[in-house]
Amino acid sequence: MIVMIRSGLTIILLCIGWAVSAQQDPVLMRINGKDVLRSEFEYIYNKNNALAGVEQKTLKEYVDLFVNFKLKVAAAEAAGMDTTRAFREELEGYRRQLAKSYLTDGAVSEFAARQVYDKMKANNRAGQVRVSHIFKYLPQTTTSGALQAVEARMDSIYTALQKGQADFDTCVRSFSDEKKSFWISWLQMPTEFEDVVFELQPGEVSRPFFTPQGVHIVKVLERKEILPFDEVKSEIVRRQTRRHGMDKGTEALVEKLKKEYKYTIDKVGMDELLSKGSTDKKLFVLDGKEYTGKMFAPFAAAHPWGVQRQLDGFVMKTVLDYEYSRLEQKYPEFCMLMQEYRDGMLLFEISNREIWERVPSDEAGLAAYFAEHRSDYHWKKPRYKGIVLHTTTKRIGKQVRKFLKSLPEEEWMNAIRLTFNAKTLQVQAEQGLFAFGDNAYVDKEIFKKGETEPMPSFPFTTLLGEKVKGPQSYKEVRGLLVGDYQNYLEERWIAQLRAAAKVEINQEVLKTVNNH
Repeated sequence: MIVMIRSGLTIILLCIGWAVSAQQDPVLMRINGKDVLRSEFEYIYNKNNALAGVEQKTLKEYVDLFVNFKLKVAAAEAAGMDTTRAFREELEGYRRQLAKSYLTDGAVSEFAARQVYDKMKANNRAGQVRVSHIFKYLPQTTTSGALQAVEARMDSIYTALQKGQADFDTCVRSFSDEKKSFWISWLQMPTEFEDVVFELQPGEVSRPFFTPQGVHIVKVLERKEILPFDEVKSEIVRRQTRRHGMDKGTEALVEKLKKEYKYTIDKVGMDELLSKGSTDKKLFVLDGKEYTGKMFAPFAAAHPWGVQRQLDGFVMKTVLDYEYSRLEQKYPEFCMLMQEYRDGMLLFEISNREIWERVPSDEAGLAAYFAEHRSDYHWKKPRYKGIVLHTTTKRIGKQVRKFLKSLPEEEWMNAIRLTFNAKTLQVQAEQGLFAFGDNAYVDKEIFKKGETEPMPSFPFTTLLGEKVKGPQSYKEVRGLLVGDYQNYLEERWIAQLRAAAKVEINQEVLKTVNNH
């Protein structure tokens, strides 16, 4: 046994004790006593490292990220977030939605696939796009206050992007819950997402928009035209089935499952039910379990159809319910998706409580962080902070300038409105933080570049303000500061979680990741 101490976290690297070869899916690590199988780690590791052209994490780097992720999830569990009614209902709702694609037969009609393909061709939309997005996940349980905060934050980021005050990739790294770019094809993402991104050209950035998962600002990086129908038919069929479900596909699946689970009818019970409308006798056996007329009766009471239709419906529901109960056992991918969604919900809830909800209202914390890191927000070139005044006469311009000097900056615009423009419009003003190119009059008078023409009806121009190398108040860079402050709080939080955690990693199993 080798013990390594790192950042207050005891990581026990077990080189013996866990039998690697004896298990098809061995335990890779234990986090606070909870086993993590190799398959779970591989699934998430490979999923996040699967995209070509995207910076990939090494195995060692991803182990650290994975441990941080699991520690946050454990913190959410310790807080009881997985036991609330809202959490359980949302998780079950996701399971029902996800299960639809597993409870229908994949062999759907080619006609439906052709319709989708023809629509894509007719609208001249891309077949695939590679996108990057600034994304905030919003569960159904999001409070109105949290929703408003996220929406305001995304609007602020979009405004900064449009004004050239922020870099898209930097915003993705700082703010987004999804850091990596990815390729998408039709019927792969929510309709709301696809309707936006397939209309964009490479380099274009969308406005903030909502999908069932959250709110996005998307940038299209690459675009590929649609392939010939024969090359995409099977993929369209698969995605269309997963998105919509099909009755014929479901019926076909039920027939397959009847054979798989050795469905056998009891003729005596069936005949009595069909002739009398009820029976207590056995109706059929599915995977060794008997189903009787008494079990049929509640279904019949809830569905006032003919007896034959009731019986057919009861059999179909029984088969599908049984299959539904076994999805995690039969389909490793389904099990992984459920685990991923569950952990993602918990990660959001605990992060929202520990970081996101508190930051927007933590004015003292933001101010203190800005004061300590002020130099990080200096600009490459000075800017002009002040006001540009256009007046009807030169005398009015001098009066306004003199008057404003005696007032705080935040009162300037209101003072002009009440004092000089109360009866007659004598002053037009623009106040703000100006980079070169933002205002022609600032460019000429302050940066000594460019030419201007007098403004009609307000031909006299004067300025009041100063050149600054960086923001003087945290409020001037609030959008970027909020992201940095959140990152700081998250790093501090992770350090606290790690200091209290015990993580055991089986180095022999780690060597077999993607190599077995």
